[in-house]
Amino acid sequence: MEKLRLGSTVIFYLLVLVLRVVNGGMISSCSQTPYPEICNSFISTTPLATLNKTQFSFRDIALRVTMNQAEQAYQLVSGMDLSSIDDERAKLAWADCMELFEDTVSLLNRSIGSKNPKRMKDAQTWLSAAITNQQTCQNGFVDLNSSSHIVSFPSILSNLSKFISNSLAINKAAVSSSNALFAKPGGRRLLSNGFPTWVSVAERKLLQASGTGLQADIVVAKDGSGNYKTISEAVAALAKLRRGTKRFVIYVKAGVYRENVQIKKSMKNLMFIGDGIDVTVVTGSKNVEDGSTTFRSASFGVSGDGFIARDMTFENTAGPQKHQAVAFRSGSDLSVLYSCSFKGYQDTLYVYSQRQFYRNCDIYGTLDFIFGDAAVVFQNCNIYVRRPMKNQWNTITAQGRTDRNENTGISIHNSRVMAASDLREDQGSFKTYLGRPWQKYSRTVFMKTSLDSLIDPAGWLKWSGDFGLSTLYYGEYMNTGSGADTSSRVNWPGFHVITSGAEAGKFSVQSFLAGSSWIPGTGVPFTSGL
Repeated sequence: MEKLRLGSTVIFYLLVLVLRVVNGGMISSCSQTPYPEICNSFISTTPLATLNKTQFSFRDIALRVTMNQAEQAYQLVSGMDLSSIDDERAKLAWADCMELFEDTVSLLNRSIGSKNPKRMKDAQTWLSAAITNQQTCQNGFVDLNSSSHIVSFPSILSNLSKFISNSLAINKAAVSSSNALFAKPGGRRLLSNGFPTWVSVAERKLLQASGTGLQADIVVAKDGSGNYKTISEAVAALAKLRRGTKRFVIYVKAGVYRENVQIKKSMKNLMFIGDGIDVTVVTGSKNVEDGSTTFRSASFGVSGDGFIARDMTFENTAGPQKHQAVAFRSGSDLSVLYSCSFKGYQDTLYVYSQRQFYRNCDIYGTLDFIFGDAAVVFQNCNIYVRRPMKNQWNTITAQGRTDRNENTGISIHNSRVMAASDLREDQGSFKTYLGRPWQKYSRTVFMKTSLDSLIDPAGWLKWSGDFGLSTLYYGEYMNTGSGADTSSRVNWPGFHVITSGAEAGKFSVQSFLAGSSWIPGTGVPFTSGL
């Protein structure tokens, strides 16, 4: 049925009724959103079919209008005739955009369905990921020197980010008004074996089991002793082999698997278990210099929610001279990486979006080698800084928060930062920094982490001029080691030497990742607080 549209006078009247219902701290007028001019466009563009007839709420209207914009944008992108584009690199970037816009529609649809305080809090993660998708779409053209195509973006594509930004602000206010954001966490008591109470018995056994005693759904083995010889073959077979969304375990036996693996959004609750770090290895060499986008260069990329990996190495061997070359990329909500290794140079580990937890992992790289816009905690991890190219420096993190209302950031807790073997003897020849602001609201903290002497006394590096220095949030709390002295750190407005346990606690697993309310049936040993 064709959608009926209300006259502008009637829509205005209904919207006024909505805006008169002010609930606590909830945003209740367009003037309070980041882009009021976009918000005001509701008056003339909101279809009757998108209005909830029983619950006229500002949040619902904002999300439904944004969803409408996203659907139109996706239809526009997916309907493009890529064969008419002469620039092969631009085609690759558009292909990324198609996947990212489809994901944005899915994220917004989930957000609309989140009505209670707990689910509204989840929506803050999904809306943050939706903003990241729009930025990544455009980044692909920049990566491949095809940025001229950005100029030809229809206005609906560029305006979508503003619609999402408004929805993010409105949703955050709604969560705050319900006190869900600051509710005391519950159900986080740790068992004697170190696992939280919300981890199922079956999954505790999986996280502790050795390869020989493992009950896997699929076995991958290069020597032919399993069901498949490559990981990609196993993933391709999932559609036929799997029923429902119950946890599905893929055991990857010892070996070096030279392939680029992509776990699609529809592939949820997968668990990959290897035979150990540097024993089971997934390796590739895609990179931006050779014509891949940063997003697509990952040797192993995962989008399906609830992903877990244990005892594996993910590697990109392109080398520092090839610049952006990702070993592992995760946009999986509620993902956990336990006892894994990530090896590369620039852009090794792409913590792309949503909620992620890394425990007992090793990360190697040179420039911006932990980057992205997830809400992520690294705990009990080893961070190894490698030798960069001549006249380069090293930056450990480049966090990509573009909107002040995103709930994202990088938290590094109880870990160690040190020189890798190739840099150890000559670390004084290269400066190493804790991070730099890739985006305006970049947010990163190092807490109770050992920082070796390779860390430059300034601690942090500018991206470009004064960009982000007053809007970022960089923090250090009770770090140790010869690189932890903060007396000569940068004096940017956004840098903080954290002295309050309450302030630092905001970035703990318990507070920053919000615990049991959104991690159903999965987990690893962890420290919930500081």
